[in-house]
Amino acid sequence: MSERKLVVWLNEVGIEDVELVGGKNASLGEMIKGLSPLGIKIPMGYVVTADAYRYFIDFNNLKEKIKDALEGLDPNNVEDLAKRGLEVREMIKGGDFPDDLRNSIIDYYHKLSETYKQHYVDVAVRSSATAEDLPDASFAGQQETYLNIKGDESLLTAVKNCFASLFTDRAISYRESFGFDHFAIGLAVGIQKMVRSDLAASGVAFSLDTDSGFKDVVLINGSYGLGEMVVQGAVTPDEFLVFKPTFKEGYEAIIEKKLGRKTHKMIYGTTEEERVKIVPVPKEEQKKFCLEDKEILQLADWVMKIEEYYSNKYNKWTPMDVEWAKDGELNELFIVQARPETVHSRKDHSKITVYKITEPVEKRRDKVLAEGIAVGDKVAYGKVKLMHSLDDAKDFEAGDILVTDMTDPDWEPIMKKAGAIVTNRGGRTCHAAIVARELGVPAVVGTGNATEVLKDDMDVTVSCAEGEVGYVYKGKVEYEVEEIDIKTLPKTKTPILMNIATPEGAFDYSFLPNDGVGLAREEFVINNYIGVHPLALIHFEDIKKNDPKLAEEIEDKTFGYDNKEEYYVKKLSYGIARIAAAFYPKPVIVRFSDFKSNEYANLLGGQIFEPKEENPMIGWRGASRYYSEKFKPAFGLECKA
Repeated sequence: MSERKLVVWLNEVGIEDVELVGGKNASLGEMIKGLSPLGIKIPMGYVVTADAYRYFIDFNNLKEKIKDALEGLDPNNVEDLAKRGLEVREMIKGGDFPDDLRNSIIDYYHKLSETYKQHYVDVAVRSSATAEDLPDASFAGQQETYLNIKGDESLLTAVKNCFASLFTDRAISYRESFGFDHFAIGLAVGIQKMVRSDLAASGVAFSLDTDSGFKDVVLINGSYGLGEMVVQGAVTPDEFLVFKPTFKEGYEAIIEKKLGRKTHKMIYGTTEEERVKIVPVPKEEQKKFCLEDKEILQLADWVMKIEEYYSNKYNKWTPMDVEWAKDGELNELFIVQARPETVHSRKDHSKITVYKITEPVEKRRDKVLAEGIAVGDKVAYGKVKLMHSLDDAKDFEAGDILVTDMTDPDWEPIMKKAGAIVTNRGGRTCHAAIVARELGVPAVVGTGNATEVLKDDMDVTVSCAEGEVGYVYKGKVEYEVEEIDIKTLPKTKTPILMNIATPEGAFDYSFLPNDGVGLAREEFVINNYIGVHPLALIHFEDIKKNDPKLAEEIEDKTFGYDNKEEYYVKKLSYGIARIAAAFYPKPVIVRFSDFKSNEYANLLGGQIFEPKEENPMIGWRGASRYYSEKFKPAFGLECKA
C-alpha cells in the first residue's frame, strides 16, 4: 500500500505497513490476508492511521504545547509525571476532528455495520503505537482498549481517547527511559468487530512455554467472558498444553489441563456509561474447563500455523503471542490478535545462572508467609512495600519487594524498580508475570493472601528457585548464585541420562546437555501434582460420610473433577507426558510408584489407609504393593495413566 491514507480496511494492510497502522493492526491485516485462506477466522475491521493522528495533532496545534508541558520532566518523579501526563491528555481530548477525518471514520463504521447486518455494530477500539510491538520491547498493554463501543459519537470519543493514551503516565515514562522521541512515535486506532466472548470464553495462547522458552508446546490460557480479565491477571485462568510433534502426527496431544480459579468474568454492560461490567461466575461453571478438548486442539493447530506463517515471513523462528476469543452466539473460535513473543525468543540457553536455597527445609519451613505461582527461577531479598493503589508509590525505593492485589500497565514505572513482585491474583500469563519475566525479576503471583499476611517494611526473601511453587519467607533465607556456561562443558563419552524429580522443571532441564531421562519417579508426580492418596479418591463416597472435613479438603484439591479416580489418572498421565515431551524423542524411563508407607501417609487421606511400620524402608512398598489386594485398585489407576 503506497499512498498515505487516513482510514484503511484491515485487509488492505500487512506487516510492511507498521509505520502507518501500528504493530497490532499491521499484524491483523497480515493475518486476514495470509491466514484466512488456511481456515483461521479473524473478525473484520478498519484502522484510523498514524497519519490521521498526526493530522489531528497538527490541526489542533498541539505539538509545541505538548513539548512545553513535558519540558524538564524526571520520569522517576511519580507525582510530577502524573500531573503533566493529565495536562497533555486533556489537551488532546479537547481537540476537534477535521471534517474529512470525522466523515471517513463514520463512513467506514457504517460500511462495517452493513457487513455484519447490524444498524450499529459493536466494536473494540484499540490503540496501536507505531513503535509499541517492536520486537525489542514488549510494552505490555502500553495503550488503551475500549470494548463494546456502538454508535457514531461513542466511536469518535473512543478514537480521541486512544490518541490521548499515547501520553499515559506509563507511556511517557517508558519513552523517557528508553530514550524515544515522543513525536517519533505515531498512533493508529484499530476498530474491529467484537467477538461475543462475553457469552463464552477468551484468552491468550503462546507458541512456546512462556516460563522456560521450550518451543515444542503450545500454551493456552483461557477464562470465561471478555479477554481483558486474563490479560490483566484479574483471574487465574485455565491452562492447557499441547505437544507439537505428536499433534502433527495426528494424535490428540494435550499433555496438560489445569483448572484455574475463574471466579469472575467481564461481560457487556447495559448502559452508555457502563459498557462492560464484571460479574461472578456460578460455582458449577467454575468447576468446568472453559474449552472442550476439540477446541483446545483447534486453537493449537491455528497457533502452530500462525507461528509457521510468521517464521517463513521473517526467515527465522518467530514464536507468537496470540489472543483468541470464542463467540457464544456463533459457537465459533476467532483469533483477535497475534504478535511475535519478545522475551523467550531472545533467551540465551547456553548460560545458566543457578539460584539455590541452601538453608535446610526444616529450618525454613516455619518462615513461609505466602506461596503462589513462581515466575522465573531467581531469589530476591528486600523490604516489603505494600501498595493498594499507585497513590502509595511515593516511598517506593529501588529493590523493594512490591506486594499488591494485582498489577496493570500503569504500575510499570514502579515494577521497574522492584526487586521482586508478589500479587494476590493472576496466573502465569498475567500482566505481572509477563513484565516480571521481561525485567528478569522473580515474582510470586496468585498467592490469594499476600496483602493480608505481608506488612510494610517487613524483611522477606522471595524464592522462585524451588519449582513451580514460589515462596515468600520471613527474614533472610540463605541462598547462593552460580553462573555456568554450557558451551564450555566437554562432551562426555558416557551417555548422560537425567534423574527428573518433578514435571514442572522438565522443560527447563531439557536445555541442559543430556541423552534422555534414566529415571522419572512416579511418586514425585503423585506428591507434587496430585497430593491425595489414591485409595482416598477410590473410596471418596465413604470418606464423605465418615469425615466431612477431610472430604472438603479433597474436594478443594480435586476441584473440577466430579470423578475422583479420573483426577488421579489424568494428573498422573499429564505429569508423565510433560517429562516425556520435554525430552522427546530421547528415551524416558518411568518407574511405577515406590512410596514408603510413611510417605503415602503424608498425602491427603493417607492416614486412613496406611499401616504404622517400624521400618518403612523394608516394609510395604514397590511390587509388594502392586499385587496386594488392599492396594491393587490404586495400582490399576497407575497402569491406566
